[in-house]
Amino acid sequence: MPVIAYLVLRDRGNFVREHTRAALNFHITMAIAYFAGILTSVLGIGFLVITATGIVSIVFGILAALAANQGQFYRYPLTIEFIKQ
Repeated sequence: MPVIAYLVLRDRGNFVREHTRAALNFHITMAIAYFAGILTSVLGIGFLVITATGIVSIVFGILAALAANQGQFYRYPLTIEFIKQ
């Protein structure tokens, strides 16, 4: 979903572009973490990684939504910058 939001909404101003870019980068990072959790689930620790990734995704997503609602920029922690400004 962040890919669609980024492609459709990025021309609506700098504020929207920055938030959609940050969300896209965050969700790509979380997808990599989920994949690592799936790979390591054979060892037994993957389930902890998947659970932690799910909690982090929800919490940081809510924090980002609250910041955007207040008109503030939000920088997701633990995010790899795949899409540059």
